This record gives sequence, structure tokens and C-alpha cells, in this order.
Amino acid sequence: MNVARLNYWLISAASILLLVTLSEAQSPVSQTAYTITAQTNLAQLPEADTVIYLSPQKIFNEVAPKVVEPTELAKMRATFVDFKRNIGIDPASVEYIAIAVRFNKPTADLKFAAPDLLAVASGDFGADSLIEMATSFLQEKARTEKYGSKTFTIIKIDPIAEEAAKNPLLSPFAEVGVVALNSNTIALGNIAYLKSAVDAAEGNHRLSSMTIASLLRDPNTVISAAGSPLTAFAKSFGLLGTQAVARDPRCDTKFGDFYAAVTMEGTNFSLRGAMNADNPDTAKIINGLVSGMFQQAVNYIPDKETQSVLKNIRIVPKESEVIFEADVPQTTVAAFIREQSQPKIIPVREVPKPPTKAKRRVRRKKM
Repeated sequence: MNVARLNYWLISAASILLLVTLSEAQSPVSQTAYTITAQTNLAQLPEADTVIYLSPQKIFNEVAPKVVEPTELAKMRATFVDFKRNIGIDPASVEYIAIAVRFNKPTADLKFAAPDLLAVASGDFGADSLIEMATSFLQEKARTEKYGSKTFTIIKIDPIAEEAAKNPLLSPFAEVGVVALNSNTIALGNIAYLKSAVDAAEGNHRLSSMTIASLLRDPNTVISAAGSPLTAFAKSFGLLGTQAVARDPRCDTKFGDFYAAVTMEGTNFSLRGAMNADNPDTAKIINGLVSGMFQQAVNYIPDKETQSVLKNIRIVPKESEVIFEADVPQTTVAAFIREQSQPKIIPVREVPKPPTKAKRRVRRKKM
């Protein structure tokens, strides 16, 4: 398997994602079908404070052909065939990947609790066979543990475990687990959140309908993100109580809740995002502050190509939200990916030779 080539294409995909919060214009029927499927997928996730949702199928099969040169696209697909042969999974056939973050209330000793992390993927692959392959490769480094009707494969991360002995904040990540939620869906995360994923798959404590609606605000979304940072802050610092002591909610505002997505319309990628500002006056204040800071930051970016792309981003207040939007031509995205994929040539500096000292002539005295 050509790992270097696979890494190249993963980096290229990441470049696309940085430029677009990807959505693709389709026929109304296919748009509706995709939205219903996305809603069903998201509804299986556990409660979360921030979620990123994306479709590798659309990224590699529909977006990449528009911004990647045909010869490189052929190499990418050949690499995926090789990956499928060796690992049993084709990245271009993965239906969705969801990354969820859940913040926790402080413990009884009033120590800050690290957030939970979870990644869920589903597609044309056998979840159980992938886990079996990983277990056989890890051998004694992996162990199994039952939770309800599911069996977790738990892997100890030695470097993190060593650091956790000094820093308890890392202890939730000293071990990570993986489990097959169903025949073609696999979940990876810290143990506490993995258990919540199993509970959610069985219908308990699922992702809120409000978060799902925010993630699918644009029905054509291929990748989107949504979250509630103030709620996460309130939980993390005890405003909503601790694990041991309940407290009435004090943070019921939606201020700070955000949404971001990228769509593809005609020959442009369109970035769309919004942040809740609670009221129109606050939206205008935040808009003025953020707009000024953003323009200053863009001016300090040395790369002219990146700078020109970022200058397309418009930030405007609209009712009680601050709206972020930009339209980037496909040709610009393609040029950006080509430039990023080119090997960087580091000029070799010649070391100057030290100046040669002139030989002193020795004069002989005349006898």
C-alpha cells in the first residue's frame, strides 16, 4: 500500500475542507434523500456540545473531480483500491464521519474535567472485521470489555498514560476504545463517551434535534459543524452544577451557538456560517469587532494566494446573528491544491569561502 500517496490525498482533502464547508447543488429529489439520510445518521449520535459532520463519498466522488487534475485523480483512486485490498475499506465509500465533543461538569473535588471525544464512521465496510484486524495487529496491547450487548476493544496509549500520571487531566485518554455499533458503523473514543454512543444507538440520550437542525441548516451540506460554546463553558466551570451537586441552570442563552457549512453552487464553492449574538445590537457590536480583527489578521498572512481567498469572506450582522459568507471559484480551489501538493524546493545557500590572506614577502638583508 502506498502510504505516502494516501497521506498526500488526505492532505488534499483537508485543503478542500479548509476552503469549503462543503455542500453540493443537486436535484430536489436527491437533496431530500440526502437530508433524510443525514438526519437519520445524526440522530444515532449521543449528546454533544460540538459536532462536525461530513460525507467522504461526496468529497472524493463529487467535489475532488472538480478541483483535482485527472491524472492525480486517477492516482488517488488507484491508492484507494490498494487501501481497500490491504485494509478492507475504501475511503471514497465511507458514507459519513461524525466527530463529537462533549464537555463535562467538574468532579466532586472541583477539578476541571477533560471533555469527551468520539468519532463515528459508517460505510461500505465490515465493522467487526476491521476491529478483528486491529486487535490481531495490536495483540497484547489490546483487551476486550463487555458493555451491554456490545464488546469494546480497548487500547492503552502508553505515552498518554505516562503523562496522565503527572497530569490527571489526560487520564480519560490514557485508554481509547473501539466498538461496532452495527454491521457497517464503527465508533472510536474515550471509554465514557463510547458507552454513551452505545446507549444512543439503542435510543437513549441522543443528539438534540436542535443541533441536528443546525448541522443541516443547508439541505445540501456535505460537511458542517455546529456547537454551543457557552453551554460547554457553563458545564466545565460549574455554572450548571458539579457531578456531585446539582444547580439550577444559569446559562440559558444561545449566545455563541454557531453553524458553518460549505456548498457548491455552479462554478463556485460557497462558505456560509452564522453565530448567535442574542440580539441585533449585540450582533452589530460583534460584527464591528470581528470584522476589524479579521482584516488585520488577513493582512499579516504572507501567502498571497491564501490572502486573496480569505479576503472574499464577508462578515455582516443580520438580525440577531453575525453571518459569515464567501464565494470561491473552483479554479482558485484547484490552484490552491496544486500549489500545496507541489514539493517545496529549499534553495541551497552557498557558504562563502573565507578570504585568503596575502603572503608576506620576507625581505633579506643585503650583506
